[in-house]
Amino acid sequence: MPTKPKVSTSASSAAELCPCGSGKPFADCCGPLLAGAPAATPEALMRSRYTAYGKLHFIHLERSLSADQRADFSAADAKKWAESSEWLGLEIRTTTGGGPADNEGTVDFVASFRTDGEERKHVENARFIREDGAWVYDGQVVEKAVPVRHAEPKTGRNDPCPCGSGKKFKKCHGA
Repeated sequence: MPTKPKVSTSASSAAELCPCGSGKPFADCCGPLLAGAPAATPEALMRSRYTAYGKLHFIHLERSLSADQRADFSAADAKKWAESSEWLGLEIRTTTGGGPADNEGTVDFVASFRTDGEERKHVENARFIREDGAWVYDGQVVEKAVPVRHAEPKTGRNDPCPCGSGKKFKKCHGA
């Protein structure tokens, strides 16, 4: 279940909990990343990007994107979405890679928010890469489609219908 942290628009309070749901003070968690410090892991960057939406910090959203993602970034669209939403919580489900020797990693997450009075969830398996030594968001991991293969042989027209009616397939469900 996503955490519902105390969210304030003021970053001045050292005791203010971070909106990312880490349970840490904002000043010790996402605050330094929004101020320009590099993220140590993809998860830390993901948490800071969620926080940036809640804090309306669009500079961080743009600078934490890979070069490919920055080409499509619209600060106006991000601002419109962020300002029209109430940010309810972030759940990190799993992470892969992203260690000190890695150049890529993933973060599977659920971001909960309310917009137009309706609670919604953004579910994503996000890909992060290193560019110039810093972690950046590089888009969503798209799973390859797996073809459907039928393990049983196809029912012939004159075979008994698999529904158990006793009729030939062509006279029952094969019509």
